[in-house]
Amino acid sequence: MVAGAPDAVRPRAGLWVEFAALYLGAPLAIALFMPPHMLFRALAVFSLAGLGLLWLTGGFSWRSLVRGWRRLPWAEIAGIALITLAAGALILWQTRPGALFAMVRARPEFLAVIWLFYPFLSALPQELIFRPLFFHRYGTILPQGRAAIALNAAIFSFAHLMYWSWIVAILTFLGGWFFARAYLRHGFPSAWVLHAVAGNVLFAVGMGVYFYSGNVVRPF
Repeated sequence: MVAGAPDAVRPRAGLWVEFAALYLGAPLAIALFMPPHMLFRALAVFSLAGLGLLWLTGGFSWRSLVRGWRRLPWAEIAGIALITLAAGALILWQTRPGALFAMVRARPEFLAVIWLFYPFLSALPQELIFRPLFFHRYGTILPQGRAAIALNAAIFSFAHLMYWSWIVAILTFLGGWFFARAYLRHGFPSAWVLHAVAGNVLFAVGMGVYFYSGNVVRPF
């Protein structure tokens, strides 16, 4: 035992180190060193590690992950779908007009596959890591209220550094804000549905040119 180090200080310091490694170190390492085609493998490992940490934390109600379906904020879901559609169309119209609704026009069957699997293979593990784990395990060292939501959104945006795009950074920050707020207000199902809907709309409008790992070009 280190003299003069209160018992409460060591766990908090350890949590900060763990928090930084998980939410800053891992995304940075992925963005700098990991081949883009291994993105889903990294997400799988990240998800398993997050679930393990959530289990180790204790005091978490796993049933909360399936509670709240009756509280789905349908107005917010419709709103984020419309906003995502409009924002994505405007961005592509200004930057990549040829990609606008390209998948809808050329490969609608592939878009259907994305719509089927994206909510479960991408949105779900991301939400587990960035909402329940973030707020439950690290809640004692985080700010409260809107500051916590803003930090969550920033961390969520930073996790998408591997795309090396300021457009992705802005969109994921805004999305992270709404997902975190929905999680705290309505429960996990609401955050997951909002994320799934936003992601599926992005791919439908053609924003896969920015969010597809195969298109990643590192600036170095």
